[in-house]
Amino acid sequence: MDNIFDTILGLVLGAIGMYWLFNFFKGKKSKEITTHQSTVLLEKMKSVCKLISVEGEFAEIYKYENVKDFMSLVSSKKKALVVIKAKAHIGYDLSKILMHADEGKKTIILDNFPQPEVLSIEPELEFYDIKSGFFNFFAPDDLTKLNAEAK
Repeated sequence: MDNIFDTILGLVLGAIGMYWLFNFFKGKKSKEITTHQSTVLLEKMKSVCKLISVEGEFAEIYKYENVKDFMSLVSSKKKALVVIKAKAHIGYDLSKILMHADEGKKTIILDNFPQPEVLSIEPELEFYDIKSGFFNFFAPDDLTKLNAEAK
């Protein structure tokens, strides 16, 4: 009788243990939590009077390589490939025009019309093939410098 009781108790405790283990590992699935936060700050607003007459689209491939030698024994290379696509706006800054009115003839006379100039450049960078060496790796400030050089 004692042996049957021990067997039943073992089965019940085993079932409870298996249920607990199943629920424990079921809840251990890998979870990925991503949060994004963005705040737009207005730095400056000013009135402009510009006329864009030409818009050009450009593309450039910028290749970056850096090799460091350690104790003249081992060299380590890091490299990146950056594709730069940019829009350039060329036109006139109309705030440089001198205007005066001839009331008798009812006309407005424009003097000192400016030469066309580059008004803005809007670059868009895409990084490809970023590879760090064993002793020479990319730090966040390296990518910031690379971004500035490419622009």
